[in-house]
Amino acid sequence: MSSPPATDFIPPGHSDTLDWDRTDYLTAWKRQTEFVARRLAGECGDKLIFTEHDPVYTLGLRPGAPQHLLWTEAELQRRGIAVIRTNRGGDITYHGPGQIVGYPIVNLAAHPDLHAYLRFLEQVLINSLGCMGLAAGRRAGKTGIWLANRKIAAIGVAVRRWIAYHGFALNVNNDLTPFSGIVPCGITDCTVTSMKQELGREFDLTEVKRVLATEFWTLLPQLLANRDQHSAVTPQA
Repeated sequence: MSSPPATDFIPPGHSDTLDWDRTDYLTAWKRQTEFVARRLAGECGDKLIFTEHDPVYTLGLRPGAPQHLLWTEAELQRRGIAVIRTNRGGDITYHGPGQIVGYPIVNLAAHPDLHAYLRFLEQVLINSLGCMGLAAGRRAGKTGIWLANRKIAAIGVAVRRWIAYHGFALNVNNDLTPFSGIVPCGITDCTVTSMKQELGREFDLTEVKRVLATEFWTLLPQLLANRDQHSAVTPQA
């Protein structure tokens, strides 16, 4: 498989950050699994992949996720939104243009703890949003990133033989209307927000990716070095 060309947003020393630009979801999922196979075979190192998706609702493995799709098939067709079942964790969410989706392909064999990995992804997002003027944080018992009860980023991962894939979706400039067609992540006591809505301006996606990549590669060695501080959990197949 040929890798996409490097782009100029990549922080120095981090050529394993890739930008796929805009993709349909199934194509990106297939390309992810190809990278997972290469990582398992030792043919490449860890990666951080960015993309924007064509409009799509994705359903995770959580029981009851399909019931959180509210719009009818006719409405979905009218709006041009696909619906795809995935093998990631979590419930239902929306991806679309103006939202940055991050797909880390990371070997966790030296640090076999999914809970710690999820907290790592959350910290990458918290730090990145802080750099751009938003004091985001966690909510007890819920995965993702929040501003009070407003969710700004969703996280859902899968693991194959301790190679993690799928990842996070950060609402930057995207239209939030499609979130009205679902119960986002199955959570009823929250709303969804974006960086644009919170700060009243559009953001340069290239700059946001640069910040995310810098935080990701800065924090990843700390995650892998702290493998003895957490209990291991069983990965998904």
